[in-house]
Amino acid sequence: MAKTKKAAEKVVEERSFPAPTIADYSIIVKPIVTEKSMRLQETENKLTLRVRSDANALQIKNAFQALFNKKVEKVNVVNVRAKQKRVGRFKAGLTSTYKKAIIKLAAGESLDLFKDEKK
Repeated sequence: MAKTKKAAEKVVEERSFPAPTIADYSIIVKPIVTEKSMRLQETENKLTLRVRSDANALQIKNAFQALFNKKVEKVNVVNVRAKQKRVGRFKAGLTSTYKKAIIKLAAGESLDLFKDEKK
């Protein structure tokens, strides 16, 4: 009887997220690399990602967990508006709008998106 309890406890400890789908790969576009995002990653265990503009927080959370097998505690979503930019002397234009997700990983979880895998 003790063996079955231990086996059941091991199953509970291992997290199994669903396999990623094509939709999961299309939701997360790319990481945002700025000084502020790097500071958030180091100090508060938060990752900043550019995501598809029609995705909501729950879809982003499920896609991230499926792709990276990491537990997500919280997801904040921000719509970044366009900014005016000048090109040359007279031509003025706008940068593109996009959606940004700030993902807080659970305690004990970490993810290095920029590790060097050359060996």
